[in-house]
Amino acid sequence: MHISVIGTGYVGLVTGACFAEFGVNVTCMDNDATRIERLEKGDVPFYEPGITELVAKGIKENRLTFTTDIAKAVDKALVIFIAVGTPPSEDGSANLSFVKEVGRGIARHMTGYKVIVTKSTVPVGTGETIREVVKKTQKEAIRFDIVSNPEFLREGSAIEDFMRPNRVVIGADSDQAVAIMKDLYRPLYLIETPIVVTDVPTAELIKYASNAFLATKISFINEIANLCERVGANVQMVAKGMGLDHRIGAKFLHAGPGFGGSCFPKDLAALIQTGERHGYPMEIASAASRVNDTQRKQMIAKVREAAGGVKGKTFGMLGLSFKPNTNDLREAPALAIGQELLAEGATIRAYDPAALEEACRTLPGLQACRDIYDTAEGADALIIMTEWNQFRNLDFDKLRVVMRQPVLIDLRNVYEPERVTAVGFKHVSVGRPAQNPQKKSS
Repeated sequence: MHISVIGTGYVGLVTGACFAEFGVNVTCMDNDATRIERLEKGDVPFYEPGITELVAKGIKENRLTFTTDIAKAVDKALVIFIAVGTPPSEDGSANLSFVKEVGRGIARHMTGYKVIVTKSTVPVGTGETIREVVKKTQKEAIRFDIVSNPEFLREGSAIEDFMRPNRVVIGADSDQAVAIMKDLYRPLYLIETPIVVTDVPTAELIKYASNAFLATKISFINEIANLCERVGANVQMVAKGMGLDHRIGAKFLHAGPGFGGSCFPKDLAALIQTGERHGYPMEIASAASRVNDTQRKQMIAKVREAAGGVKGKTFGMLGLSFKPNTNDLREAPALAIGQELLAEGATIRAYDPAALEEACRTLPGLQACRDIYDTAEGADALIIMTEWNQFRNLDFDKLRVVMRQPVLIDLRNVYEPERVTAVGFKHVSVGRPAQNPQKKSS
């Protein structure tokens, strides 16, 4: 089978490269000629573990090709995945202009039956919107089917998520389209991956409902963390006690500076707007979004208190991407918090293993540093913003020498307070009482 993927961003490229690994012939199409030229050389324009090797393998084995010609992409493929951006509009709704334009492009060039699949995260009703766009644009009536096949890829582990997913959702109103999609995913039958087959609107809503629920878990545990600090409880133990209940589960119960990235904030906003459009306010989703905004302000207040003010202080910031193992800075808490600290007169020395250069372009006030200890040079406090593995075993003796004040503001709860205070550092975390350095006995 030959398929095409329109859009070579994060979702599109991972989808194309992984299907090529499944043995499918894949054409990835994008309007960005520079991007396509880079990809043809195996140069992947974003950081994701394993993707560069997978793209190189697909190219070498002639199963993965790239083009800027949508006519070529449409002509070759039986299945066409739409994986273009759906950025938020001013009212929070998903902007479908790119999706519609792809639909028109497919319609202009199709000469036979096609299965048109939305891989992008799109609101309920988008399938019908694409259907109407294609019908209106076709020069002559040619049969096609619309399918919703939402992605559930976690940045930093996207290859594993595609190759060994916990479910595949196929929304369609055609038995033929379902059969073709099941054939595409046939390699997953060997590992008994659940295949959820439903109608298009239900499949579209599954993605939004999933992300909204996970975002709500994060906001909930952050609220509990803030309460823990006021009553003297330990949020990590609260989360452990909650998570052992299988009805709740342990995942996404990690207190911190709030969620970011390309999915949770955008999808929450779109779900809230969908509810408003249909006369049903999404109260829980709205609360989760508000709590997330408030959590960043809580973190700024925590930094301010730990350092005895912000103006004139120097902070070392470890981690800038919204999560480890990615260079994605979209809605990253580090940038929002960093911007506020800079506005209050702080100096920020920063380091991130993958996102440093882009972060400094996005927030010009950051001072780029070459490593952890360069970042800590002259700092009044060191802030862990992203829990990269290399930040999990800091040399505190070395840090104490280069820092102005031995203060660790651990916004990801990477360290146990006792370990940090035992080496002479003040430790400030989320949902646990701040602890001062332990006094050594004489």
